[in-house]
Amino acid sequence: MNNLVILNSVRFIVLLLVQVIICNNINFLGYINPYIYIIFIFLFPIKDDRLTFLLASFLLGMLVDMFSDSGGVHAAASVCLAYARPILLKTSFGMLYEHQTIKFGNTEIGSLITYITFGTLIHHFILFTLEIFNMANILLILQKTLFSSIFTIILSVLIIILFSRNKK
Repeated sequence: MNNLVILNSVRFIVLLLVQVIICNNINFLGYINPYIYIIFIFLFPIKDDRLTFLLASFLLGMLVDMFSDSGGVHAAASVCLAYARPILLKTSFGMLYEHQTIKFGNTEIGSLITYITFGTLIHHFILFTLEIFNMANILLILQKTLFSSIFTIILSVLIIILFSRNKK
């Protein structure tokens, strides 16, 4: 149990630093920004306390907001993703989630990609809707959501495969 807390604390700090130092400085074509800090939300242990999870997600989003000077949009999007996570897990993993036996290092790659894709799309849509906050610009919101989501999904899947998958 103690190793799990240390692992999650290290994951929290590393993903925050990578997001703030590297990813926040990527702005390809004005639409593509990777937000890999959400990997922390995706990989947070399922059996842990839900309130702790929501608070950690809020803290992570708020810290990204503080470094990005973005006024709370990352915190709001992170909490929404954390709140929607049980539905995403049940949709993507089915009975594994029902029995609380999901181990992200051992899951099928298709289920993992489905989980990350839906979660990323939810997070990014909320993020860009709050950032732009003008429904007259719905096409811009959808465009930024789509392109940033594609880049974030690819990076997230690669990072999870590289660092979380069991070696066979």
